Amino acid sequence: MDFSEPPDAGPIREAVRALCGRFPGEYWRALEPDGYPREFVAALTEQGWLAALIPEEYGGSGLPLATASVILEEISASGANAGACHAQMYTMGTLLRHGSDAQKRQILPRIASGELRLQAFAVTEPDAGSDTTQIKTRAERRPGGYLVNGQKIWTSRAEHSDLMVLLARTTPLEEVSKRGAGLSVFLLDMRERGAQLTIRPIKTMMNHATTEVFFADLELGADALLGEEGEGFRYILDGMNAERILIASECIGDCRFFLDRAVSYANEREVFGRPIGANQGVQFPLARAHMSMAAADLMRWKAAWLYDGGLPAGAEANIAKYLASEASWEAANAALDTFGGFGFAQEYDIERKFRETRLYKTAPVNNNLVQAFVGAHVLGLPRSY
Repeated sequence: MDFSEPPDAGPIREAVRALCGRFPGEYWRALEPDGYPREFVAALTEQGWLAALIPEEYGGSGLPLATASVILEEISASGANAGACHAQMYTMGTLLRHGSDAQKRQILPRIASGELRLQAFAVTEPDAGSDTTQIKTRAERRPGGYLVNGQKIWTSRAEHSDLMVLLARTTPLEEVSKRGAGLSVFLLDMRERGAQLTIRPIKTMMNHATTEVFFADLELGADALLGEEGEGFRYILDGMNAERILIASECIGDCRFFLDRAVSYANEREVFGRPIGANQGVQFPLARAHMSMAAADLMRWKAAWLYDGGLPAGAEANIAKYLASEASWEAANAALDTFGGFGFAQEYDIERKFRETRLYKTAPVNNNLVQAFVGAHVLGLPRSY
């Protein structure tokens, strides 16, 4: 088993790095606090990077998840915000694995070309939080389709997406034998929905284009259902493994950004007659962050190898996300300490990336829940929730 990076990673890194070079820190700072990087996403789409996981027969590159993760890592390492586009990759797995041939033929070529954008992933609800089985948004079967009512929160990029992957309850919770039963996944076309669909932006500490979404008697045809009715929780869990691996790759990219900037600054900045990088108080935190990143990187490759091989990858995907998000936060703090007062100045981009990378200790899964998962499902301890 080879858990090293894919052999084609080098040319991909170079190409993505060159594209990101057209969008320096000034571009991202101009978008604060809540502008969407349309030009950046359009450039990624034009070069085919957001169609990486779409099979070649549908106009994509047909890359494995491991190779796709390199794209997001390099975006983050360049100082850009991969959160502007990453959902198109990790939502893709649900459609690829569980969509019908007709759905894939109709939708995938249009996503690959950029005609349609699939960026919205609607799962979380205000009253359910991380307990996905308790969601209340209902898709009630009607002749010819479904009628959807309910609310989602933290649905990022809903304002900038044509399509949404939606998890809704098709059987009431009190009527199912298992908590995860009775949930279904739909591919929702959000265009021209009028009062049936309301999207409200949520202002946050970082620019993530997140929203809350309200459904009021929203009509869906039967062909909007992905896979089998009632199997949606299993589909979403499978998709979340891909999400965690890709988020881990972004965090590794963030680590590289912080360490590259901090090491360069620590070698150049002189205080008391010598570079500040010679001081162990500066040097050791950066060294520890590098070692944490190296460990997370190995787990990322293992998780991706298992996922691409069709093997169970739940534990490894969660562990990779945990280790990488902790490492990126460690690197962020070490970089901020290295830059001192200048770390708080917007022109250095440390404070912007500091805010962006902090998200991943909380979402897409809270690191406390990862520890609970490992305790119960890997170590065999009693469940704490």
